Amino acid sequence: MLTKAQRSNRRKLCIMAALVLLAAAAYMTVDVNFGNAKLLAYSMRIRAPKLIVMLITAFAIGGASLVFQSIINNTIVTPCLLGMDQLYSLIHENAEYGEIRDNEIIFRPDRGAEKMTFTPEKCIQAQFQYGSDIMMALDMCTHPGDPIEVQRRSVELTVRWGERCRAEFEKLIRQTKPEKRPLLFGVVQGGADPELRMECGRRLEEIGFDGYGFGGWPLDADGSFRADILKMAADAMPDHKIKYAMGLGRPEEIVRCTEIGYSLFDCVIPTREARHQRLYVFADGCGNADGVRRADGKFYKFHYAMDDKHARDGRPVDETCDCELCRNHSRAYLQHLFRVNDPNAMRLATAHNLRFYGRLMEYLRDA
Repeated sequence: MLTKAQRSNRRKLCIMAALVLLAAAAYMTVDVNFGNAKLLAYSMRIRAPKLIVMLITAFAIGGASLVFQSIINNTIVTPCLLGMDQLYSLIHENAEYGEIRDNEIIFRPDRGAEKMTFTPEKCIQAQFQYGSDIMMALDMCTHPGDPIEVQRRSVELTVRWGERCRAEFEKLIRQTKPEKRPLLFGVVQGGADPELRMECGRRLEEIGFDGYGFGGWPLDADGSFRADILKMAADAMPDHKIKYAMGLGRPEEIVRCTEIGYSLFDCVIPTREARHQRLYVFADGCGNADGVRRADGKFYKFHYAMDDKHARDGRPVDETCDCELCRNHSRAYLQHLFRVNDPNAMRLATAHNLRFYGRLMEYLRDA
């Protein structure tokens, strides 16, 4: 029978192992799925659901620089929302997982006596330890359909926590004196209420942040894209600062968001699709600044690597692409790699999808 201290130490080791697994996946540009988590859980003789909760907890501690890395020119972005929306969902659906207090978030991974406490100060401290280049302030995430009183509380706590994050950020800047000063972004909450969005943006700007992220869920209950909510948040952000569409990443969504005013994005879609043998290819004549702004949004198509018609196809996946896969290998070769479970299949497919996204951003800048 393990003692309480031994159980606590084992739990910490599990979280550290989860971070290592996720960090390795990030460097391989392959996102982690529940299958990997279950494998780790089995090897450590713990239940998969408990490990999933631990992974979510790891996401929540100061964002996800080791867990999910958005690397642009070696820039590490740590979006706290990647964890806080998961915590919010768990607590919202089952109060036994914890509670959102005015000064902190209490999370009970086992729905029991043991608890983890998340504060604005801890989130900033963790992001400094990760060496983040762009840090995110702690916020209270909500769903668009939440009652107005929940949205008001979200704005109030997000602003209050943002002020504490800013104070902790400045304190650590003075103490650590980094060679390159990181940026700190606030998160604009307010649900589907334009007045609350504007209030949140105004009060956060009074505190002073280097940029702002979209807070909340950009989809409604049916999973439809809510451009109106994204525009509310963008309108509440100063135009001279970076606007960050957190968690958005479908190509057509990126195009729409750039029209609204966003210029920074993060999403697992390119790596996830690559892992499932689905590659992005520009539609004929659309690999340019005008093509990606087609009114119907149909400027790309999918290449399904495992389709039988590609088994003997010597052409590249995309003849207009300059990625490693398209420059050096055929569709048939990529299918062969997937069939024999060669890890190079996912690596090459991922490189292609990331290059597609890179080209998309280049065309949007040109436009």
